[in-house]
Amino acid sequence: MLDISLLVRVHVDALIAAQNDMGVCDAIRRIAPAGKLAAMSSLHPPKVAGIDPTVPVSTHTAAPLAEVPAAPGAFIQDRLASWVSDLTTLHELTERLAGTNTLDDALHELLCAGAALVGARRGLLVLEPPDGSVPSTTVGLGLAHAELGHIETVPRGATSYGRILDGLPDAQGPLTNPDLLGDKSLDPRQREVAARLGYAASYALPLATEAAGRLGAAVWLYDEPAEPLERQRHLVGLYARYATEHLARLLELERARAAVATVAEELLPSRLPRIPGVRLAARRRSAVRGGGDWYDALPLPDSALGLAVGSAGGSGPGAMAAMGRLRASLRAYAVMEGEDPVAVLSDLELLLRLTEPARTATALFAYCEPAARRIVLAGAGHAPPLVIGDRRTEFVETTLSAPLGMLACWEAPSVEFTPGPGETVLFYTDGLLRRTGDAMDRAFARLHSAAAGVPVADRDDPGTVADHVLRTMLPDSLDLDDSTEDVVVLAVRFD
Repeated sequence: MLDISLLVRVHVDALIAAQNDMGVCDAIRRIAPAGKLAAMSSLHPPKVAGIDPTVPVSTHTAAPLAEVPAAPGAFIQDRLASWVSDLTTLHELTERLAGTNTLDDALHELLCAGAALVGARRGLLVLEPPDGSVPSTTVGLGLAHAELGHIETVPRGATSYGRILDGLPDAQGPLTNPDLLGDKSLDPRQREVAARLGYAASYALPLATEAAGRLGAAVWLYDEPAEPLERQRHLVGLYARYATEHLARLLELERARAAVATVAEELLPSRLPRIPGVRLAARRRSAVRGGGDWYDALPLPDSALGLAVGSAGGSGPGAMAAMGRLRASLRAYAVMEGEDPVAVLSDLELLLRLTEPARTATALFAYCEPAARRIVLAGAGHAPPLVIGDRRTEFVETTLSAPLGMLACWEAPSVEFTPGPGETVLFYTDGLLRRTGDAMDRAFARLHSAAAGVPVADRDDPGTVADHVLRTMLPDSLDLDDSTEDVVVLAVRFD
């Protein structure tokens, strides 16, 4: 065994401190012995009550703690709770924005949500796509139209949103003006407008992403000198990036809708004919993807008039192309044998069956003699017209028939009726009934009630009659561009 003659006493606290930076052996070697070796190896008096009398008692006593420090976990929990609250708020606001289907609704929702995130009360948003597909649009929050006009009198280069839209180097990110009235470097006109409208600070944010480019700028206004906190800036920045992508999708949808509407208008009559003794008005509501509903009115020999409404099955470009072909074919058949509506629809049925056997369509054709107020019509799976007058509002009784393309040989008897002086005959497509969301029997009853409710003073104008029926059947919640059903209404008033 090893005989250790010297006992080395090492100060424990110093040893622990030294071990933090070096190994145990190195720490022991670098610590000097406490006192002489002989004294260290001599006998020690016995401990009394566990106290070693050779160890000096410290004359310094630690002061009592004034307060107990908080546990580190409480701080972490507070931070986590703050993060969860921010994420929840951001999720709710983005969900509300995602629920908007029109550009105007999305712009207003973006302004309101941004104001809540940065703690502002008012603001404005300027939408100005670089491609010019949509005209420049300014939307205000808490600002009247006249107040927006005052803001627009400030030179564009002096405004924060103007510098962002012009792509200036100092406006690639958020722009903060914490004290508009006290900043003498600003344009005098800007300070004058701010003082007049009662706002003292602003925070502007570009609406831009790499994919969508720069679409616009949003500015929020404070009543007092202020600026958003770092946390608020972070949240509104995240929200603005998502909102910009949503706006880009809506802009693309607006472009598609405009293109569809343009094509549909080109496929329909550019103007309605003027025939003595009768006045015409037409209204159309297009679906998002474009549908196959159409109408037509063409002059025929002997001062007669051909009236038609119809619908090609399906939606999208295919249905619109089919609609154009059907309308052009019906016009040709109407010129050749318009006095016999059954023959016109029979020829149209044969053409559809030979050229497009997989497609179905509905159609109604009426041969009208305005001087005699005589109408002869035939329908193929189409809804009956409605007669609106001072003494009656009733559907024309027509025979039941199948749509075009459903039977090997189509033929149904025609119906003849005579509208009275001052009465209006309303032709329409099934979209007017289906867009209500009601069952067909209830939709017909709703249409009858809407027609009967046309004010007497408005019945002299067929356009006013059609507008009243549309407003009553399709209020704002139903008369939307995102519907999948086309709507066509053709009103014919007899003098």
